[in-house]
Amino acid sequence: MSQNALSRELALRIGLAARALPDTDAKRLLTVLAHCVDAPLTEAKVAALDLLTLKTACRGEFSHLGDDVLQQALSILKNTAAEKILPAIVAYQEGDLPNSVRIACASDDAIHVNGHFGACTWFMVYQVNRDEARLVDIRTADIPQGLVVDDKNVFRAEQIQDCKVVYVTSVGGPAAAKIVKLGIHPMKLAEVVSLAEVIAELQQVMSATPPPWLAKAMGIAASERFKFEREAAGS
Repeated sequence: MSQNALSRELALRIGLAARALPDTDAKRLLTVLAHCVDAPLTEAKVAALDLLTLKTACRGEFSHLGDDVLQQALSILKNTAAEKILPAIVAYQEGDLPNSVRIACASDDAIHVNGHFGACTWFMVYQVNRDEARLVDIRTADIPQGLVVDDKNVFRAEQIQDCKVVYVTSVGGPAAAKIVKLGIHPMKLAEVVSLAEVIAELQQVMSATPPPWLAKAMGIAASERFKFEREAAGS
């Protein structure tokens, strides 16, 4: 891991802390934290951070916020208990789930698909087949401090490039085209639904007549995919 890279745990807590601050995303909070401590940002430096430093850093970026709000964010930053809202990741090795597909779900609460592709807190990554689903990773897509990227949406898509499908509540047309170019199928939901519902619905499709692109992603033989195409066409 490079010197400027955040640990997964700290990155998750920064995302949570940003949600506790009005009109603040992880990038804004990271900018303030960069003025609080010298690079690189580490667990030890965050643990030593005090309320006054956070409130006055970056020319008082957060000086208008109440101490109670800032203290809540500071507690989240320092306390690994904040991660307890996140479900446990389940071990997975290639081949554990035959005919499975890897999907990503844009989420802001680790419970629902309720995130915009370009701004969600997490991508919840699942390996899913007809009978089982495993949460195999939880990924943030915030751009690391000091890293310059040409396109934020391409950067985000690259973080889930091992997935065949990404479920979101919102994604722009240009961003969707970039996602497709990386071989990921964007699925825009009409309303917020739980992660469990999304997985259950996908498993129903996998068990019935999966569309050709999904059957291919599941590793189903070409002859079987042709059968699905004929069934879908009603022949």
